[in-house]
Amino acid sequence: MKKNFVLLLLILIPFIQMESCADQKQEADKLQPMPFGSIKPLGWIKDQMQKDVNGFVGNLDRLVPDLINDPIYGSGRLAKHSKAKDLGNLKEGDAAGDEQYKWWNSETQSNWWDGYVRNVLLINDSIGVQKVNNYVRRILETQDADGYLGIYDTELRYKFQSENGELWAKTTLLRGLLAYYEFTNDQNVWNAIVKAVDNVMLNYPINQSNPFFAGKDFSGGVAHGLTFTDVCDRMYQITKNKKYREYATFLFRNFSENYSSEKDIQLHSIFDATYKLQCHGVHTFEHLRPLIVAAYSSNEVELRKALSIYLNRLKQVTTITGGAIGDEWIAGRSAHSTHTGYEYCSLHELLDSYALLFQKSGEIEMTEMIERIFYNAAQGARNPNYSAIAYLKTDNSFEMLGTKNGEIEPDRKQTRYKYSPVHQDVAVCCSPNAGRITPYFVQNMWFKENDNTLVAALLGPNKLETTIRNTKVEIEEITEYPYQNKFQFKIKAEKPIEFTLKIRKPVWATSIRTNEKYRLENGFVVISKEFKSIDNFEIEFLTEVKILEDQNGEKAFAYGALLYALPIEAIEQKGKKYAENFDDVYYKPVNFAEFYFHTSCTPIFQNGIIGVSMKNKGTNQIEEVKLIPFSKTILRQVSFKQN
Repeated sequence: MKKNFVLLLLILIPFIQMESCADQKQEADKLQPMPFGSIKPLGWIKDQMQKDVNGFVGNLDRLVPDLINDPIYGSGRLAKHSKAKDLGNLKEGDAAGDEQYKWWNSETQSNWWDGYVRNVLLINDSIGVQKVNNYVRRILETQDADGYLGIYDTELRYKFQSENGELWAKTTLLRGLLAYYEFTNDQNVWNAIVKAVDNVMLNYPINQSNPFFAGKDFSGGVAHGLTFTDVCDRMYQITKNKKYREYATFLFRNFSENYSSEKDIQLHSIFDATYKLQCHGVHTFEHLRPLIVAAYSSNEVELRKALSIYLNRLKQVTTITGGAIGDEWIAGRSAHSTHTGYEYCSLHELLDSYALLFQKSGEIEMTEMIERIFYNAAQGARNPNYSAIAYLKTDNSFEMLGTKNGEIEPDRKQTRYKYSPVHQDVAVCCSPNAGRITPYFVQNMWFKENDNTLVAALLGPNKLETTIRNTKVEIEEITEYPYQNKFQFKIKAEKPIEFTLKIRKPVWATSIRTNEKYRLENGFVVISKEFKSIDNFEIEFLTEVKILEDQNGEKAFAYGALLYALPIEAIEQKGKKYAENFDDVYYKPVNFAEFYFHTSCTPIFQNGIIGVSMKNKGTNQIEEVKLIPFSKTILRQVSFKQN
């Protein structure tokens, strides 16, 4: 009997080992993220970041000082009898009660600091860097002896049964501190972060606590707190300590098991085949990240299946330019270029979620979606003439006078469809997130596949500084992309070194022109060679005008990574002035005419413009029109019905 058992065990061992290896392979991330600061912007992206620092990103603390300078993490911590604060916003149609407004300043200031920290460090803005250093010092001084970093006094912290901002305030704060640590390698900052996270894990012990129990009322702050998984995952990336990912999985499971008004991500919603996304868009898109972390950390089939279902649902609520709809709720709708708007916060959150999924899975489709969002919807919601962004924006933007293309919402005074550096009448949330989106995009431009392979995932002007087998390597990507599709890669190394460079071949590229020997592999241009100490090569992705179709059957025109739109002439109107050169701005159309797609049209690309014949809806006549990059428009038509 013993002999037979030993024989059976010998037979089974290879299969057990294979299964174990398969589990380990599935659990391992496909790509390694670069530490923050390894990738710096160049060219037009750096110029835009500097303008933002000189503009609303660098001056929000001056434009809304009561919000940014509120000592909510220190002497102004919330206690039992704290009153809701006057944030200067209108509240018509809001779903939340006063409890939300108590913690709101933590989100405003910490998301703003997160973006500001990243911008000034990446562009080496000397005044900003000193300001950031002082901020980090002040925040660390608020940390209690037990490690607590947060917004609540001892009588409240970790003792909630309803709406609160405990985990959310920590998330927004710690994301910025983590970026600062990765850039500076300041061990005092790292020690403070570790103590703060340990304090959370001690007071909300894994599998023995209920951090997301909040009763049956609206609990937006509690739901935002699920993104504490961002902190957990980054801690894992830095330390490789699995306790952080295990804790992230616990948080996702606990959130899914509790009642929440933001239920799109909960497993019972995901596995309900009749369910349509309906919640606050920002929650819906940021909550993709906790599901990703849980699915790739736990190695559970159920969570991988849930992730697949959720990703398919997100496609139904995304416009052709990458706009993640929710104005501010998704409300069971599908994306529509004219009738559904998207919040700037949502653009950032979905972009960040797709970047995380690419890092975990290596699925190249994610990079296409990231570029679609950043180079189109996000740039197209910025004002090209002023330092201001749209809180809400539609792809087809026929007016920007406060309401959605003139539609009236009877249950609220809608003011979100305008350009502003602040948007205080609604909430100072989109402006801080508009300051985060570019440095987050830059941070995800490169990854490591292994110690010998670098991956250029998102294309654009940047400089990478890294090491390959203990050898310092710098790569400059010189380009005007996405406004041109030519690239020069300049490599500088301490000594000649052999490694593999993977450059994403965009899905729209029809052919490749380069002076370098390469092979194509899973959507990447792969160059494997010994690079000289000073080396360079050029590559160009050739393309042609593409006619795309959205889920509503409307047509749109693309060239390369960019969507093109018909600009609509407008009269500019100034609104509230916050400071010199910082105003709310509205736009009223002049002689607006809607156009239809003409089936026999032949679009021609020349000098950055697409010329095409279209049918004027008003006159029923065919006219020659010129389309410009969507990213450079204010009022515009980007999708065209067939007539």
